[in-house]
Amino acid sequence: MILIDTHIWIWWVSDPDRLQRAHSEILRASSVSLALSVISCWEVAKLAEYGRIRLDRPVQQWISAALAPPNLELLPLTSEIAVASTQLPGLFHRDPADQIIVATARVYSVPLLTEDTRILDYPYVQLS
Repeated sequence: MILIDTHIWIWWVSDPDRLQRAHSEILRASSVSLALSVISCWEVAKLAEYGRIRLDRPVQQWISAALAPPNLELLPLTSEIAVASTQLPGLFHRDPADQIIVATARVYSVPLLTEDTRILDYPYVQLS
C-alpha cells in the first residue's frame, strides 16, 4: 500500500500533467494498492472554500468521484494517528494536515507519495 499526499491526489484527478512521470506511473498501475487519509478530503474542501483550487464540480461531487478508483482506500483518522501526529520525531513543520498524513504513513508503516519538499526533507517517514 502507498499513501498519497493531498496535492498528488488533486493532480492525479484534475491535472495529471503536473505529476512527475514516476508518480504518474505508480498511480496508473492497477496492481498498486493506494491509500488516502480522510484529512485529504477536508484539505480539498478547505482549499475550495478559500478559492485556492477550482474544481470542475461541487466539492462533495469532486471528492466522491476522486475516491472512486477501485485500488484507492480511504483511511480513517484514528485516535492513534491523532496522537502520533502530535509526537512526530525530530523537527516537522506545524501544518496539522501534513502532520496527520505523515503520522498516518508511520502508523500504517507504508510509504508516502508526495512532492512536498517539507515532507521529502523529513527523515522519519518512508517515501515512495
